[in-house]
Amino acid sequence: MHIADGFLPARVCILGYAATGGLAWYSLRRIAREANAQECIPKTALLSAAFFAVSSLHIPIPPTSVHPILNGLLGAVLGIYAFPAILVGLFFQAVMFHHGGMSVLGVNALIMGIPAIVAAQVFQWRGLMRDRRGTTVFAFIAGALGVGLSTLLFYAIAVTNIPAEIDVMAERSAIGMLTLSQLPLTIVEACFTAMLVSFLQQVKPDLIEGVGVRWQGDYDRYGKSEMEIE
Repeated sequence: MHIADGFLPARVCILGYAATGGLAWYSLRRIAREANAQECIPKTALLSAAFFAVSSLHIPIPPTSVHPILNGLLGAVLGIYAFPAILVGLFFQAVMFHHGGMSVLGVNALIMGIPAIVAAQVFQWRGLMRDRRGTTVFAFIAGALGVGLSTLLFYAIAVTNIPAEIDVMAERSAIGMLTLSQLPLTIVEACFTAMLVSFLQQVKPDLIEGVGVRWQGDYDRYGKSEMEIE
């Protein structure tokens, strides 16, 4: 799911950095308004480290291989903290494992960070279901959205920026095959996210209750919208 250095033109890389910088600034600005921001740092650091580490776990799915992403899980558990956590994880992946690269760090952060933001917002809707199943169901959806949306963003960016000197048809076929190989991972991560969040709900519910800062609105346990007052 990482786009490699040298694949994208400079203008796309610059736009990626600009968009990532804007989202990171917005996230940190909203986090700074949180009364309990310090309390969320250990949880954020732990999940950021998990996101960084799973990139070394490659699962063979012939004719290619995939690795876990966990961005849907980060969105569900961390909320608004997810984007900075993913950005830090991607930075260390690029530096230590050479996954992606520094020139495409901004684009890769968008590919994995935007779905985490969407997953965080969707997970806030769990209050629409008035029992514990709501948390499990929306955690499953969040996990699936994380990988699924990242795959779609990767495909769109990669296909529309194939270098002219490369065989376009062959490269499109390869990208399409890589995209399809993410489907099993989407299901696996959705199930893993649902199970882990359900477990946390039983043993440590405060880790998932009121995660982070609300992006737009939130739903309480009665399913009523509670819009944040700026």
